[in-house]
Amino acid sequence: MSEWLVLTLAMAAACAVVLTIVVINNRRIPEDDDPSETPDVIEYMTMMIGVIYAIVLGLAIAGVWEARGAAQETVRQEAQAMHEISARAEVYPQAVREGIRADVDAYVSYVVHDEWTYMSEHGELSDQGTALLKRVRRSVTDYQPANDFEGQAYQPLVDQVAAADDARGARGQSAGATMPGVVWFGLIIGALVTVGLIFTLQIRRTGRELLLAGLFSVLIAFLLFLIWDFDAPFGRGISATATPFTDLFPQLTR
Repeated sequence: MSEWLVLTLAMAAACAVVLTIVVINNRRIPEDDDPSETPDVIEYMTMMIGVIYAIVLGLAIAGVWEARGAAQETVRQEAQAMHEISARAEVYPQAVREGIRADVDAYVSYVVHDEWTYMSEHGELSDQGTALLKRVRRSVTDYQPANDFEGQAYQPLVDQVAAADDARGARGQSAGATMPGVVWFGLIIGALVTVGLIFTLQIRRTGRELLLAGLFSVLIAFLLFLIWDFDAPFGRGISATATPFTDLFPQLTR
């Protein structure tokens, strides 16, 4: 199911539930009821709870957005390290150089075309990707430099392999959801409480009041969807991309 369809259904459902409750609740209010009799303390509590929940929503959105940015940065670091390995292998003999570059290309191609989908579906790295990175490591470390010039390039190549492995590990840690379940429990309960409190203000069936109640519920639903969409940096619509790999290895995307 498309995520835009999920968003539309969620906002429509939230709006429909709130408006339905308003209409049903309005029928039970006696004709002589005076909405101006709402205690001031209820209006104050409604305002304060709304402000607190808005702060919590803002912190949650900032948290998942920061996690997405960190995930994208790990992808850039991994892609840059693989590019450096391919470029620095230039000092090695042709056979060795081509072998290292072939292993690097095989790894990058698998990450872009296969592992990205695997991460979104399983929330973890694939064993095949790990095996391909080990092959790159063996290609670099198993070669014995033949002279000082090659020896000077050997350690930086090994360091770049370690950097790629470290970035890959960080990418794996970001593959799943970043928000703990208890936080989601608090966000959902807070949404129900915040939306529920608007019924204490004796909303009438006027167009203006129904419109505001509907828009308020739609806004809450949209913000919760936004947090959910950002929560999996590699798994949903607004997610980290493999663009750093495709930019540095354009030949693999043709």
